[in-house]
Amino acid sequence: MNKYILLSLWASLSLLSCQEKKQTVEQVIATNDLAQLRAQRAAIGDQHQALSQDLEALDRAIGKLDQNEKLSLVTALVISPERFENYLQVQGNVATPQNIVLYPQFSGQLQTLHVSVGDQVKKGDLLATLDDNGMAQQLNQLMVQEALAKTTFERQEKLWHQNIGSELQYLQAKTQYEAQRSLTQQVAQQLEKSKIVAPFDGTIDAVLAEAGTVVSAGMSPVFRLVNLSNMYLKADVPEGYLNDVVAGKKVIVNFPVLRLEVPSKIRSVGRYINPDNRTFSVEVDLPNNKAQIKPNLTAQININDYTNDQALLVPQSVISENAAGEQYVYTTQYDQERNQSMAKKQMVVTGKTEGDFVEIIQGIQPGDTVIAEGARSVKDGQPISILKTITHE
Repeated sequence: MNKYILLSLWASLSLLSCQEKKQTVEQVIATNDLAQLRAQRAAIGDQHQALSQDLEALDRAIGKLDQNEKLSLVTALVISPERFENYLQVQGNVATPQNIVLYPQFSGQLQTLHVSVGDQVKKGDLLATLDDNGMAQQLNQLMVQEALAKTTFERQEKLWHQNIGSELQYLQAKTQYEAQRSLTQQVAQQLEKSKIVAPFDGTIDAVLAEAGTVVSAGMSPVFRLVNLSNMYLKADVPEGYLNDVVAGKKVIVNFPVLRLEVPSKIRSVGRYINPDNRTFSVEVDLPNNKAQIKPNLTAQININDYTNDQALLVPQSVISENAAGEQYVYTTQYDQERNQSMAKKQMVVTGKTEGDFVEIIQGIQPGDTVIAEGARSVKDGQPISILKTITHE
């Protein structure tokens, strides 16, 4: 009976007080005086805090007197140290140092394509041949002339050493041979430019020209060649994580398009802060045993930036926050006098968050019991009934 009289009295007083405050607030707002507005807000805040404390005191008093008060049903979580890993998530792209478009070094008709899309090639393999416009025939003639000049030179050289021939004849033969050899080499080098060869081991990713078309040196793309065995991920990380993200750190790479998750690690960290976005670059090793991963593919990179082997964790759902921005949880406490479990408001300091759990840095200890289900419906000092106690393994 006392409970209902107190509550009715408090409700009436609160209604009258709110009406007076509403009028007072309206009058203060009408003044457009910033100092008065701030002062009035501070006063109302103090009154609100005082009323909240009075309500809690009344609830505790009622709880002690009213033996028929309904108990709140809760589940409790026993806090124990466990390993906690926090991951920083950034977006990255697949890159490879060997991903190029091949252009001809020789202008002419593309005569023969020796490979197709998807073919595996080795460094130096012939990929395509261009019409050399008779250069091969010219080279054969030059090689015959070079051989003749070489024979003449060797004969004159032998006679010169035997003191039979003249020095002029010897020098003329030598000069002619060297000139012929140089000309032959030049034409041979030019003829090699009529061939497109693989500069490294890789896969023909695309054929960009058809046989019979006329191509220009350095202008007409013919093939795209990629090496999928030496790929890596590139990403930009905010400069605030500079001390936490270092080479060798554990990384979990997720490819949403492929529904593929790959464990890896950071292989290098950039030494330069980009002034435009205040980030630094990282490179992540990327094994590609199944060849599913392609250059420029987007990935989610989860970098392990923090690990605590003795962390105290609670679900995010049990943490509340007061008007001052302070966080708290409700723990269970046994009242010996009342022979009853009670809810206790416990202020906490939180750390990092991963998934559904938050690390508690200060406020609770191993062995404490935190209210999990029902945490939003209890008050400090309220009697509770614990339906189940959960212990983390």
